[in-house]
Amino acid sequence: MDRIIRALSWWWASTPLVLFAPAIAHAMGSDVRREIGWVLGLMALFTAALAPTAGLVVAQVGGRREARGRFLLMAAVSSVPILFFLLFGVLFPECPDGYHC
Repeated sequence: MDRIIRALSWWWASTPLVLFAPAIAHAMGSDVRREIGWVLGLMALFTAALAPTAGLVVAQVGGRREARGRFLLMAAVSSVPILFFLLFGVLFPECPDGYHC
């Protein structure tokens, strides 16, 4: 149980590295960013959401109270970039220039 919790914690900790990968791909050129940038961004969001959720379930089943608190904190921290992505990446680009949506 502890190994699973540790692995999920490290998986969640890798999220910022995956989030910086699209910026690195953008620096390499627009072709690279078009090909893999969106995949890495979605992978980062998937990791930020799934790792705390799975960790919370494992901690709940295993009765690990301190791990449960850690995964709740991870979920709260992960919600910020997810909300920014949804707000600025999905909702605002749908608004045409000159319109106030």
